[in-house]
Amino acid sequence: MYHSKCSIFQRPLRQTRFIQCMYVVGFMDLFGVSMIIPLLSHHVKSLGASPTVAGIVGSTYGILQLFSSTVIGSWSDVVGRRYSLLTCLLLSTLGYALLGLSTSIVLFVVARIPVGLFKHSLSICRALLSDLVSETERPLVMGHFNAASSVGFILGPVVGGYLTEHEGGFYTSSFVCAAIFLLNAGLVWMLPWSDAPSRTDANANSNSESPDTAKRSRQNGSDGANHIGPGPGLVGRDPSPLQPAWRQLSSVLLRIRTVASSDMWDVFLVRLLMAVAIMLYYSNFSLALEERFALKPKVTGYLISYSSTLGALAGCLVGPVTKLYRNDMSALLLHSTMLTCSLIFLYATAPSVWQVLLTSTFFAISTTIGRTCITDLELRRGGGARASGTLIGAGQSVTAVGRVLAPLLSGLAQEVSPCGPPALGVVLALAAVLLLLIRMPKWDSKGKAKNPKL
Repeated sequence: MYHSKCSIFQRPLRQTRFIQCMYVVGFMDLFGVSMIIPLLSHHVKSLGASPTVAGIVGSTYGILQLFSSTVIGSWSDVVGRRYSLLTCLLLSTLGYALLGLSTSIVLFVVARIPVGLFKHSLSICRALLSDLVSETERPLVMGHFNAASSVGFILGPVVGGYLTEHEGGFYTSSFVCAAIFLLNAGLVWMLPWSDAPSRTDANANSNSESPDTAKRSRQNGSDGANHIGPGPGLVGRDPSPLQPAWRQLSSVLLRIRTVASSDMWDVFLVRLLMAVAIMLYYSNFSLALEERFALKPKVTGYLISYSSTLGALAGCLVGPVTKLYRNDMSALLLHSTMLTCSLIFLYATAPSVWQVLLTSTFFAISTTIGRTCITDLELRRGGGARASGTLIGAGQSVTAVGRVLAPLLSGLAQEVSPCGPPALGVVLALAAVLLLLIRMPKWDSKGKAKNPKL
């Protein structure tokens, strides 16, 4: 039965509960993943892999993510968030369960394939949240979601480390992670999708279909899921999974081609430059502090945990800061990027540990705000709630490129100096600042291009 769309103010309790469930999904997702990540390299070596083989195996996940992020994001636009999110969670469960059975390098690689291809649950959750709330509320909700996910990433390694102390700890951690993803899938399945409120945007009313047009579309059996463009869509009604596979594939390819041909190269380039710069900041963090200040790994670990905790808390600051900027995400992104660039420079030239502590404090805040800004700006520049999955997936693919480039650039810069990676990060962040200064006059206050031909 068709459920008529409603304003977010008509069902505030239902929407709030639905969004809170998404926070729980994000927390459990990164909680399970962070149990495994610190143990992967050690487990590969325990299977008898050489450093070169371990590096190749470790890059498998990043390469698969690079090619699958945009496809899965676009697929979620076509078939609906519920179907795609359940599929990703269940296949990730399979991957982590296989990881718990990996007693050889071959099984380890096989286990990483479904995870590399379908571990996009967080991206789909972000797309779903962007469907549920208006543009003005989106930074606040995204900030809270990132904060909840970050808390999971902080607590996960503690549990994983505890389990590793016992015999067969890695395999136990893998099965626990698989159970967490299965529990997440059960939570998503039980959510009241038929009662989920639809996305109502502040600008959607002027761009969406008229009631008569929407009625004709429903009579024709289409909910508009195969069209890129503005306009609210029902979250709870997903007839698209019943479409033939070839039609789903053609819709996915159409969306990817549309995003690829859009005038968003500047936003994606800023994301790439800042992603690599931030990765270079963290690339040799422990080793650099040991060489520069004779800091023990234990103290460095405390510093990293402190920075991660601040990053999680900073997610709650995104909403108030956005209001302070009157929802001008372009200006907020510029200022957060300038702050991040300055902090990387201060870290690279820090004469004492106390300056590193100071830079780490504000660095966690600036990067958290910057990540939320760039995601929100991608959604605004892309135009339309129906393409949110494709846009977020494309952004994740750009970040995956950064994950491939950062280790190579870090190794080359480290040959020069322990401060080489952050120094190179300063150069890349400065390039992002200059790009924003050049391109910002061509955007309006909402981050949209004033002249699409520019």
